[in-house]
Formats: sequence, C-alpha cells, structure tokens
Amino acid sequence: MKIYLAGPDVFRPDAAAFGRSLQTLCTELGLTGCFPLDNELKAELSGRDAARAIYEANVAMIRDCDAIMANLNPFRGREPDSGTAFEVGYAAALGKQIWVYTSEPRNLVEQWAETDPVLHGPQIDDAGMLVEDFGLNLNLMLACSSAHVVIGTAHECLRRIAARQLSEGKE
Repeated sequence: MKIYLAGPDVFRPDAAAFGRSLQTLCTELGLTGCFPLDNELKAELSGRDAARAIYEANVAMIRDCDAIMANLNPFRGREPDSGTAFEVGYAAALGKQIWVYTSEPRNLVEQWAETDPVLHGPQIDDAGMLVEDFGLNLNLMLACSSAHVVIGTAHECLRRIAARQLSEGKE
C-alpha cells in the first residue's frame, strides 16, 4: 500500500529527515511512504512557477497513492494546515483511503474555551464568529468524511493503518 504522507511537516527545519523517518517506519510496517519532498523541483523555477510545480507534483503523487495519512494538528493557529486540508479533500474526491492524526482529543468548543474563556465566551471566537459545536475535535468536513481519525502521533497512525491492512488480509 502506497501512502501519501501529508502535513505541515514539510515546513519543519528537519523536514527531509522527518520524512525519511516516516518512510522508514512505513517500510518496517510493510507500507510504502511517499513524502511530498520526494518530488524534485527544477532549480530554475521560482515564485508562482515553483509553487505550481509543487502543486502538480503533489496532486500527481496523491493520485498515484492508495491512501493518504495527514497530520491535522493545529498549525499556525487553532486549525490544521490549509494545504493539508486541501490534500485530504482531494484524496476524498479521488476515493482514496484517508487516515488523519491529531494530538487534540477535545472538541472545538473545549479547545477554544481553554485559550479564551472569559473575553469571548466558549462559543465565539475573537472575530465574533461562532465556534462549531458538534462535539468534534476537527472541523465537521474533516471529521465526518471517510477519514479514520487517530488521536496520537504519525507513528501511531501508521501502525493503525498497517494493522488494518493485516486484518483485511492486504499486503
């Protein structure tokens, strides 16, 4: 099973090494991990041309994979990385298996209330917008999709994927 390893981890200072560590674990579990940084960018590209090339390479990689595993931990705020959310939606549209992980088990209202319980109340954010209150730890479009949501780490998520493959008799 080929798995696209999505997430804001590509922005880590050690992104390439982190990606290799996930790929090593995939191999140990009988999976094949495809990390976005595996795609090579032509040196002469920059700006919008470079961005377009990255986009095209990543969506091609998603199309080529059987599944996606996405890091949906909060990134630069309370929500998952928007690029990763797009990749999850793209994989869903293609009918791919979707696995996501987050370390956050609390529902969105609880998450918000912890950060600002007095000024705005537990269901209104700092922009005066309602906080989604469905008892979910992720936005409903992610949580109610076909995604398997794992509370934990990338390694725990990969182990769950491998266990599911074995229980279904797939290699």
